[in-house]
Amino acid sequence: MKKHIPNAITCLNLLSGCLGIVYAFQDNLIFAGYAIVIAAIFDFLDGMFARLLKSYSDIGKELDSLADMVSFGVLPSVIIYRLFLQAPQLEGLSTYLNYTAFIIAIFSALRLAKFNVDTRQSENFIGLPTPANALLIASLPLIIAEGNPFISSYILNPFFLFVFSLGMSMLLVTEVPLISLKFKNLQITDNLFRYILVFSTLILVVIFKFLAVPIVIFLYFILSIIQFRSIK
Repeated sequence: MKKHIPNAITCLNLLSGCLGIVYAFQDNLIFAGYAIVIAAIFDFLDGMFARLLKSYSDIGKELDSLADMVSFGVLPSVIIYRLFLQAPQLEGLSTYLNYTAFIIAIFSALRLAKFNVDTRQSENFIGLPTPANALLIASLPLIIAEGNPFISSYILNPFFLFVFSLGMSMLLVTEVPLISLKFKNLQITDNLFRYILVFSTLILVVIFKFLAVPIVIFLYFILSIIQFRSIK
């Protein structure tokens, strides 16, 4: 039975993504955002249990990618699409511009396919991981719900959403090495930048709440660049 536990957890990831899509199309973007958070937790747990139980399988690897495609590819695109619809509609342009939200789903599929065949990504990532991108998108409706009118008007701008969708899609497949949060040991010397990222995230979340997520993603890139340049 133990070999099926990681796959069962992966299926919970998929279920979270499916429910999130339902919430998003019901215009409940808060619950849709939380569905991504829950899916990310299950995505972390299935890998952890696979390592603990030594229950690795080709089916598990493929199932994980398929679940991630729904939870961290399709669902984020639907959230961005619904945000486009909440933004001021541009006559003659928004009819087409709104659908650029689904570029994220396309590039998420490319990112996941690339990860499955790229042997360079066994210890670190090349390009932004789909869960990180999805969590950033999940934070947008939650930031809007916090009620800051300036930030909300900035997010609910069709041109911002368009550039954001294109920019994040590019970051998914960019050839930039990024830190993986997989700890092989607890030694500070081997995990210095991971520890900095984890503790910085905790502090930023306490201070800025959901607004911390974009800051953390930016910090993630900066720390990764510093780490890999120092190695070179």
